[in-house]
Parts: sequence; structure tokens; C-alpha cells
Amino acid sequence: MPDALRSILLFLAAAVLEIGGAWLVWQGVRENRGLVWVGAGILALAGYGFVATLQPDNNFGRVLAAYGGVFVAGSLLWGVLADGFRPDRYDLIGAAVCLIGVAVIMYAPRSA
Repeated sequence: MPDALRSILLFLAAAVLEIGGAWLVWQGVRENRGLVWVGAGILALAGYGFVATLQPDNNFGRVLAAYGGVFVAGSLLWGVLADGFRPDRYDLIGAAVCLIGVAVIMYAPRSA
């Protein structure tokens, strides 16, 4: 599998784990769903930490900076799918800017 495709799939998996984990904790605490939800969220958040280490790029700062953009866009999408959130055009423009930033940070050609 090409590194860029692997990287994108890992970013998606990390987003599901981190955003999903945070959402589970939120549901457990703020929506009074209980400790099982909180525990599942904590496990998902821990999983995110491990998935991030699988990125083909060895630079922690670069990977986490790029993931920040994925997190922004993914959080808006999660809100749409899980909570009925309706992003406005500024939310969508901001998410697009973040994803462009991800592409520049992670996939711009660099000299070896």
C-alpha cells in the first residue's frame, strides 16, 4: 500500500478513535449514560494514541499537527452524524482550510 494511502487511512482510524472516545466520555458524563460509556471512551482514546504511532512519517510534530486538521473536519462530521449538528458555511470553509493544511504538511514533496 502506498504511504500516502496508508497515512490517510490511519488518520481516519485515529479520528474515529479520538473523536469517538471523546464523544463516549461526553455521553457518559454530560448525558448521564454511566461509567461503561466513560470506560469505552477512555479505551478508544488510548487506541488513538497507538494508531498515531503507525504513521509512515517519523516526525511526531508533523503527524500531530496534521492530525489537528483531520480532527477539526472529523469533529464537525461526527457532530452531523451523531448529534444532528448543522454546520454553517464558515464551519465548512474552516474545515476545508484545515484539510488543505493537512495535505500541505503531510504530502508536500520534500527533499530527502
